[in-house]
Amino acid sequence: MADYKPTLNMPDTAFPMRGDLPKREPGWVQQWQQKKLYEKIRKASRGRPQFILHDGPPYANGNIHIGHALNKILKDIIVRSKTLAGFDAPYVPGWDCHGLPIEHKVEVTHGKHLPADKVRELCRAYAAEQIDGQRKDFIRLGVLGDWNNPYRTMDFGNEAGEIRSLAKMVKNGWVFKGLKPVNWCFDCGSALAEAEVEYEDKKSDAIDVAFACAQPEQLAVAFQLDSLPKPGYAVIWTTTPWTIPANQALNIHPELEYALVDVGDKLLVLAADLVESCLKRYGLQGEVIGKAEGARLASIEFKHPFYDRISPVYLAEYVGVDAGTGIVHCAPAYGVDDFNIWRANGRGFDEILNPVQGSGVYVPSLEFFGGQFIWKANPNIVEKLREVGALLKHESISHSYMHCWRHKTPLIYRATAQWFVGMDTRPDNTSSLRERALQAVEDTAFFPAWGKPRLHAMLANRPDWCISRQRNWGVPIPFFLHKETGELHPRTAELMEEVAKRVEKAGIEAWFSLDAAELLGAEAAQYDKISDTLDVWFDSGTTHDHVMRGSHAADHAFPADLYLEGSDQHRGWFHSSLLTGCTIDGRAPYKALLTHGFVVDGQGRKMSKSLGNTVVPQEVSDKLGSEILRLWAASTDYSGEVSISKEILDRVVEGYRRVRNTLRFLLANTADFDFDADKVKPEECFDIDRYALWLTTQLNTACQADYGTYEFHKVVQRLQVFCSEDLGAFYLDILKDRLYTSAPKSVARRSAQTTLYYITHTLVRLMAPILSFTAEEAWQVITGRDDDSVMLHQWFDAAEATAAVTAGYATDDYAADASRWELIRTVRADVAKQIEAVRTEGKVGSSLQAEVEVRASGDKYRALTSLGDDLRFVFITSQARVTESSDEGISVTPSAHTKCARCWHYRADVGRNAAHPELCGRCDDNLHGAGEARSRA
Repeated sequence: MADYKPTLNMPDTAFPMRGDLPKREPGWVQQWQQKKLYEKIRKASRGRPQFILHDGPPYANGNIHIGHALNKILKDIIVRSKTLAGFDAPYVPGWDCHGLPIEHKVEVTHGKHLPADKVRELCRAYAAEQIDGQRKDFIRLGVLGDWNNPYRTMDFGNEAGEIRSLAKMVKNGWVFKGLKPVNWCFDCGSALAEAEVEYEDKKSDAIDVAFACAQPEQLAVAFQLDSLPKPGYAVIWTTTPWTIPANQALNIHPELEYALVDVGDKLLVLAADLVESCLKRYGLQGEVIGKAEGARLASIEFKHPFYDRISPVYLAEYVGVDAGTGIVHCAPAYGVDDFNIWRANGRGFDEILNPVQGSGVYVPSLEFFGGQFIWKANPNIVEKLREVGALLKHESISHSYMHCWRHKTPLIYRATAQWFVGMDTRPDNTSSLRERALQAVEDTAFFPAWGKPRLHAMLANRPDWCISRQRNWGVPIPFFLHKETGELHPRTAELMEEVAKRVEKAGIEAWFSLDAAELLGAEAAQYDKISDTLDVWFDSGTTHDHVMRGSHAADHAFPADLYLEGSDQHRGWFHSSLLTGCTIDGRAPYKALLTHGFVVDGQGRKMSKSLGNTVVPQEVSDKLGSEILRLWAASTDYSGEVSISKEILDRVVEGYRRVRNTLRFLLANTADFDFDADKVKPEECFDIDRYALWLTTQLNTACQADYGTYEFHKVVQRLQVFCSEDLGAFYLDILKDRLYTSAPKSVARRSAQTTLYYITHTLVRLMAPILSFTAEEAWQVITGRDDDSVMLHQWFDAAEATAAVTAGYATDDYAADASRWELIRTVRADVAKQIEAVRTEGKVGSSLQAEVEVRASGDKYRALTSLGDDLRFVFITSQARVTESSDEGISVTPSAHTKCARCWHYRADVGRNAAHPELCGRCDDNLHGAGEARSRA
């Protein structure tokens, strides 16, 4: 038997079947850097419409985790897709460099009580070291960007720019100094932002305390009694006994009904709805002898349980009856609502009692408890209340309580002198910041949509923004305050610019080492130079000003088209950027916000070292390749939680292999194809090729739309379905015969190769934003050039492919014709099932050994007969007949003919040429004649 394998057009390509990604990716990354690929993309994109994704800075502390990887990969996919879509889409990575975590790390490493200037020196060095490590890992993920010139909030220019941003807000009237309760961490020794607070369960002492009435006559009048028959007491319930020493009032709801309850030796004032539950809790029996609306109790004075102090009743609508007694004890230094009610009743800042120091220890002068740490003082205060007969009930409860996100220790509200950005301030009688921010939310596009109501709710109810911190490692608030009046220097804006100029040259150290006389001259003796630093959220929250329009203005435009971060940034970077944008520019610094969820394990649990379910991106890259991480990130609907596990990654690997194998087939079968010289005219394309091109143009359009709405999981789904079902299980399966057996330069083969060329270019460009390494590898095979990159091009222009699809049709008609192919594919699947059944019975081997008869009617009959004798190639059988019949069905019989040694079809004309007795007629024509007659499949 002759060996006809050399006569076949066997595929050949330098594109390997195995990606070997962990070993080869580092080399590609190095190539991109050596060839300055990012710079080439910038040059190629010059003059196009801009698309600006402003990078939300990760914190320069610790190795990157899987959440970082997800975030940076999503950003890279967007920047790459926008570049391919015809935009100039630069990417400037950034880092957040100041703040407590870095200072805390330095304290842990080098010890506390270091000189402040030494702390700043060590913090700056530590942050730089962390940035270098994180940058290396981000680059390894295949993220393209200006890695040689990132922005760092600790760069002198950015530190100076941040001071200038603050100066704009001061000049516009948004910043004020006030004594207000703020989240306070004893371990940090500083106020915390809302985003730095988390909630955990805590055990607390819950106490019911009786405050004796100092004005019994007024209390009797309120309850419409002639007099009080016994001593009267207002009862409060609290889970913070440590606040009792700072009690200064009692808060009552004006519209709630209150009861005066006789319990034997005294009268208790309780919310009427809570009388029964309270008496049960106290183990008392009682009788209600009077009722009154809360408003009637206003201003009645009660006595502090153990201090010689009066606590008047103030009306407060926040008081509820969901728990407690319906009366809330008011310590204005330690509660936001308490503080607001205190101020609403005309009480001054200087009247507020604030005995708790920043360390959590009471001031030494506090009677009974001076020098005690508040948590340790709790039982002592409870005992004091019992001693004076004011304690009605004491129990321990577990409840959700605010904790420091770094130290995991309980926080308190504590009134301190801080600098605030006023949410309801109206400079020059203009709209308030709250109103501007809420309007900005309405003007912003959200992906996914649920981000809008979430951010709206946070802004609608948030307090003033406390922007000051008492730390060393942070951008200073460069204010001079008059020693007597506490007022800002009248030339504050001018002085801030002078400070900014110094910081621009020497960093924040220039402020801390500054002698006030250098700027104030003889006035220096009248002013205090403050040492407060800015909240780190102010650093990143003003990058739209000092980065986008400052240090990296050449690579940005204002406003940014998109900010992209995790869902926690609704109260973090998205939030602070919105507030500073509205104070400086009157609008948000972004047009759209994209939010991704947190990464969890395969069971939906948070990543935790104790659970052993953490996935380290560096380890995945070393074992499977960064390409697998990129495909994982794109495959998941990131609008919710994003799951990852070994099993999930294994499935991603399988999906990658399907795409890679498809790509290898395409490249191998176009290796000898010169598009300019060998392409066929549109009207010469085979019927099935035209359908494959239609599927490709549909894919191209749909994927581009999905990239435009940031729905990458849909892109991945479409690519995988296209590769596995449209190509692998259908078109390419059918095409192999024509590619391998037709004459090398025949129209039949060139039509197939023209189609594969269009498919390959479409596919490689569509996958490039996600499978960046594989797309570049394929592109070098396609072009034969190692100095080119798919990223220097745009989405494939499908004009010629579309022309091939629509040749001979009105443009709108082909979709209807494509439905003919959908019918054919349905029948093909049914035929395959019937052949498999016959194969199971042992009557045929391969499908080519089978002959098929299909009985069909109507559209199905017309669709099948439209292919003529080429139907057998679609079914991959040696013979296929169609009979018109309403009794539809499929018959499969083994072929009685001889197998062709070259194409393996069973044909009656095998041996037609005596010189080649093992060949069928069409193989003989393809090798020795003009080629077979074929135009459909």
